[in-house]
Amino acid sequence: MRPTFHLKTLAVAVAAFSVASMANAAGLDRSGQDITAFLQDGLYAEASYTYIDADVSGYDNEANTAIDKNAYKQGNKVDDIAESYDFFRYGVKADINDTFSVGVLYDEPFGAAADYSGDNNFVDASGEGTNVEVRTESITGIIGAKLGENKNFQLYGGPVAQRVQADVKLRGEAYSIANGYTTHISADQDYGWLAGVAYSKPEIALQAALTYRSEIEHNTQASEIYPRVAGLPSSLGLSTNRSDTIEITTPKSVNFDFQTGINPTMLATAKVRWVPWSDFAITPSLYNENSKGLIGVPGVSGIPPEGLDLVSYDKDQWQVELGLAKRLTPALAVTGNVGWDSGAGDPTTSLGPIEGYYSVGLGAKYNVTPNWAVSAGGKYLWFGDAEGQIPSKTIVSNFEDNDGYIVGVKLSYQAKQNFN
Repeated sequence: MRPTFHLKTLAVAVAAFSVASMANAAGLDRSGQDITAFLQDGLYAEASYTYIDADVSGYDNEANTAIDKNAYKQGNKVDDIAESYDFFRYGVKADINDTFSVGVLYDEPFGAAADYSGDNNFVDASGEGTNVEVRTESITGIIGAKLGENKNFQLYGGPVAQRVQADVKLRGEAYSIANGYTTHISADQDYGWLAGVAYSKPEIALQAALTYRSEIEHNTQASEIYPRVAGLPSSLGLSTNRSDTIEITTPKSVNFDFQTGINPTMLATAKVRWVPWSDFAITPSLYNENSKGLIGVPGVSGIPPEGLDLVSYDKDQWQVELGLAKRLTPALAVTGNVGWDSGAGDPTTSLGPIEGYYSVGLGAKYNVTPNWAVSAGGKYLWFGDAEGQIPSKTIVSNFEDNDGYIVGVKLSYQAKQNFN
């Protein structure tokens, strides 16, 4: 007969994993859109801070891409383009009674921060380098209902408010006739939704949850500047600046969270995440229309009839993280985890030239009082090698042997609620 692992005896270990997990992934994924704060017992609140520092360096392309856009010959050194960044996550959850629960979560789900410098094909003659900055913020409201004789099943869902803004500068010979292109995408807030189902068996500390988040469509303003291109015929009629609406649809996602007790002091966890980045694109109208105008121009290739996207990805993202937590004392637990991210294709955009990662992480959680706890953790990442390409699919760089690290801290509060 399997022993009973009451959740109370493992409470120190539960939720210690999410301090520095699921970050710096494929596409623009950052936070992993974790909802496990809502799945905690009783009254629960948390505030966490995550800092990410990556080294993403490589070489530009010296090959004659006018002849073969897939040709690559190692050129000038490209020093670290990945800007360090941080983000916060907050969550609060409460039971209304033994059936209904409510919660509010805040995170920064998607983003990018890259900056080129030095003597390479991503820096123009004046010394200004290619730069990208994308930030999002998200607030999710959740209401859940527990079902079944023992309240083992829970259905949950709610609205999501999301804000997005972006700035992109393309500089240097790598971008050919788009060298000097700039766009500012104004901040916009729009709405989506979340829905999920969870199952728990407290006597063995088992909990499983499947969560779906909808895509969110943003309609906002993009202010673009397209460089005047010397040597091209004036009959092309290329516009040089525009302020117009742009549609950006952040992707839907599916998260699976699982945990179970192995023995009275040890917990095993698994997280799986899927995001269809192959459906995502940023397509400013001026950039797209000017690319259409260049179809058939000598020396310009790789432009489809529908024109070019500024940013797009070829593949969907899969992410897996497995972990163990061990309660060492009534107040202290330690954790370890390993992870894998598939990336979103190789070659990939020159604005984020890595193809997924492998990772290993450690963490600890200490209960300062029966209700208050502090968690801290870190993770080391080995990034996958990737060739960088511009929107016309021309190879412009190669990035190999890169890595990074993540550290995080979290303050949490948990209290039992009685409704007898």
